Amino acid sequence: MSGQSGPPPPYPGSDQAYPPPPNPSYPSDPKMAGPPGAQPGYPQGYGQPAYGQPGYQSGQTTVVVTQPALTMVQTFRESPVHTRCPHCQAEIMTATHYETGTFTWIICLILCLVGCDLGCCLIPFCVDGCKDVIHSCPNCRQQVARWSRM
Repeated sequence: MSGQSGPPPPYPGSDQAYPPPPNPSYPSDPKMAGPPGAQPGYPQGYGQPAYGQPGYQSGQTTVVVTQPALTMVQTFRESPVHTRCPHCQAEIMTATHYETGTFTWIICLILCLVGCDLGCCLIPFCVDGCKDVIHSCPNCRQQVARWSRM
């Protein structure tokens, strides 16, 4: 050995030189690149876990968010409604019936003023379309809602 300078000494018993060391800041294979802080030279999924995977951060906290109760506004009109009775707490389909209300009396008065005073002004009392609708519970017979036409 006469003081040669050059490549590092070969592997023992081989004519090949040592491979060059990898540059950790620029991996040659894009699959081998990981997130910042990951060990260079390891494909993602090996070594340190990637961002967003469990166990990446030490000291994780769990935040529990409670949702407000869903409040549905039901409209009680002429047809029966599926609801929960506020009195007996049963799931029911309301029973409906009609009662004379303000609208019925106003129509009767208007018909009387127009000249239908010989009994024709009483027609609104026979027509369900002029009356208020009462929704009641079929179990406990309590009134659940009232829909007034006025």
